[in-house]
Amino acid sequence: MLKSQILDKLHNKYKNLDLNDIESIFELFIKKLSSSLKDGRNIEIRGFGTISRKINKEKQVRNPKTNEKLFKKKSYKLHFKIGKILHNRVNPKTNNEF
Repeated sequence: MLKSQILDKLHNKYKNLDLNDIESIFELFIKKLSSSLKDGRNIEIRGFGTISRKINKEKQVRNPKTNEKLFKKKSYKLHFKIGKILHNRVNPKTNNEF
């Protein structure tokens, strides 16, 4: 789903809000999520999931094309753990499962 589609759905649901106001609120929400992750805090949205930050350690790497050794600095990656409610909506249980 694209950002524009999300904004359109929110605008259809909340007709009393202007589209620019909805976009401002959405941008503020995304900035708050980003700053929380940057500060090392986890984000938990009940029923949806948890987003946390994992560390990629410093290490020596090799460029496979030139075989040159390089040093890669410490970096971070995001880890998403799906919540039970979202998992059950995406993977509904059927009667023929064991």
